[in-house]
Amino acid sequence: QVQLVESGGGLVQAGGSLTLSCVASGSDLNFNAIDVMGWYRQAPGKQREMVATITRRGRTTYKDSEKGRFTISRDNAKKMVALQMDSLEAEDTGIYYCGGKSAKGYEYWGQGTQVTVSS
Repeated sequence: QVQLVESGGGLVQAGGSLTLSCVASGSDLNFNAIDVMGWYRQAPGKQREMVATITRRGRTTYKDSEKGRFTISRDNAKKMVALQMDSLEAEDTGIYYCGGKSAKGYEYWGQGTQVTVSS
C-alpha cells in the first residue's frame, strides 16, 4: 500500500515560517499515478479544508487566504511534496495532512503533522 509521511511541523510565532515535507513510499508505489498531491488542514471544531494542491505536471491551486504566503512544490523523482509557509498567522494553526489522489479516484492520506502559530 501507499504510505505518506509528513514532517516539519512545530511551534512558531506569528510572522514566522515553516516548511512541511511529505514523502511517499510503498512496495507497489507508482508516484506518477498519483495525479494530485496536496496539503489539507483541520483545526479543532472545524472541517478539513484544502490548503494547496499540485498536479503531477506542476499545476497548483491555493486557498485564497494562503495564496501569496504558501508555496507548494512537487518532486516526482524524490516522490515528495513540500509546503513552504511564510508570514504565518494564528489562523494557520491546525493539523496538516498530506493527501494524494489518483486519476481513478483512489485517495491516500498521511497521519498529519501539527502546526501551532502563537501570537
